[in-house]
This record gives sequence, structure tokens and C-alpha cells, in this order.
Amino acid sequence: MLLLVTTVLLGAVLASFAVGPLRLPPLEVLQAIAVKLGLLDAAQVSARDLAVVWQLRIPRVLLGAMVGAALAMAGASLQGLFGNPLADPGIVGVSQGAALGAVAAIVLGAASAGGWIIPVAAFLSGALAISITYLLARPGRGHGNATLLLVGIAMAAFCSAVIGFLTYVASEAELQSLVFWQMGSLARASWSDVAAVAPLFVIGAFALLRLATPLDMLALGERQAQHLGLDVGRTRRRLVAFSALLVGAAVAFAGSIGFVGLVVPHVARMLVGPGHRWLLPLSGVLGALLIVIADTAARTLDPPSEIPLGLFSAALGAPFFLWLVLQQRRKAMS
Repeated sequence: MLLLVTTVLLGAVLASFAVGPLRLPPLEVLQAIAVKLGLLDAAQVSARDLAVVWQLRIPRVLLGAMVGAALAMAGASLQGLFGNPLADPGIVGVSQGAALGAVAAIVLGAASAGGWIIPVAAFLSGALAISITYLLARPGRGHGNATLLLVGIAMAAFCSAVIGFLTYVASEAELQSLVFWQMGSLARASWSDVAAVAPLFVIGAFALLRLATPLDMLALGERQAQHLGLDVGRTRRRLVAFSALLVGAAVAFAGSIGFVGLVVPHVARMLVGPGHRWLLPLSGVLGALLIVIADTAARTLDPPSEIPLGLFSAALGAPFFLWLVLQQRRKAMS
């Protein structure tokens, strides 16, 4: 299943290189890539096609794939950490917390100090938000799904209120950037963004994959996991830190894109079961596939304008979330 979905992802990536307001034949796309790899003479490809493929579409697709994989893997790990199928980077407040850090860095002028200020601020703010949510709604203390949802909604509302205040005091130039953060988009993707996200994504994804077995042990309950020799406190801190790292990196460079971390892990769980050894990597590939397809649609449905990527994820995720809530209610009543 993982091999099949990966193959579909590669096909979607190659298709997205050719599809857009300017449609390019697949052969020209491959020629442009071959030119940059030194396998073909540059005279055989037009400068326009080379710039469109290599400077615009390839970094955008690569960034979108990493953002989708990061959000999906973080969602899967948070669901395992909380023992709650409704956990999601957006629902538990980490996405809004990361967005708050990025917005604060822009409005307060800290972003001018260096390119790494925004992702660092997003990571720290997202980590603080998810830590508070976990402390207030930690499983194993008699807290159920309702408490997690209420705490997550409260955290998201607080972060949204602060973002609204910062938007109110922002200048006109800053408002244009804030719209990007609040609605989510890959329109500003560049090779420098890819280079910045790639190491964070590799570190976070590799760390979560290493925590697959501890996540399975946590599914038995904290007390049972301790009896099996798991350092529950250390595992929780690592899960929180690396999930916040992935979400912070994604939000810092793509804005707020909701529901990916909720929908994708459930689809992956239907395909390979609850074991995190396969659930985490499949969630990552499915998340990358979802964002690549959604971004391709966002920039081709209404050219030359682009539909915000966050609208696609919300339109897909909100009905799915309501369905999950109804499923949980039916299980509780049965």
C-alpha cells in the first residue's frame, strides 16, 4: 500500500510540474529538468519554460509535499499521544499557535532580523500552545474527548483573538503578508524555503518514525506503558516537541492549512490499521499527495488568480470532522 501510494504521489508531482496557467508538455518538463541536471544542452529548452519549471513549479511542489507530509504525520502522532481520534494540529491549537508566532514576528518587525526568525517563532509558539493543551486535557486523568475539544477550541480562539489584534494594528504592507498566513498558500514558495523546511522536516519525520513503537505502547494506556518499561514523560515531551517542529515549519512557510492532520491519518488507518510503524509513513505520503493535488487545483481552476489552499483543506476537512464527531457519539451511545 505504501509503495502504491508513493507511486501515485510521484505521478501527481510530475503532472503538477506541467499543469498550471501555462501548460507545458511533459516532454518539455523533463527536458527542463535534464538541463538543470547537466544532462541536456540548454539551447534545446526555452528560457521561459526553464524558468517556469525550475524556479516556480518544482520548489512549490516540493514545499507542498513536505508541508502535507509534516501536517499529516504530526496529526497521526498527536492522535496517538492524546489517545483521541479527533486530535489534529488545528483542533488542539498548535496550528493557530504557530500562526500566532509567525504573525507576531511580522507585525513586531522581528522578521527583518533574519530569515529564520519566522520559523523559529512559529515553532516556539506552536510548542507552547500544544503543551498547554496537553497539560489541561492529558489522557489518563479522567479527561475525555469533550475536554480535549474544549481546551483545543479555547486555545485556538485565544490565538485567533491575538492574531486579530495584531492584524488590527498592522500596516497596509503587513496586512498583505498576514492574509497569506491566515488562508494558507504556496504562491511564495522558493528554493530558499525548500532549503529551510527540508532539514526541519527530515529531523521531525525521522524522530516521529523512531517513536512509532512508543506510540503503540501509549495506546495501551500510560500505566501499562510504564509497566512495559517506557519512559512516558520523556516520550510525551519528544512527541510534543517534534510534532510542534513539523507543524511550525509547515505553518511558517505555507500559512495555516487546517484539517490535513485530521483527515489523512484516518484514511491511512483504514488502509493499514492502527500500528504506527506503517501508519506514520503512509500518513506522510498521503498528506503530501493531498496537498500536491489541492495546490495544483488551486492554481489552475481560476487563472491567473489563485484560490487559497486553506479553503480546499477546510472544505474537505470540515464535513469529515463532523462525520467523526457523529461516529464518536454513536459509539458512546451504543
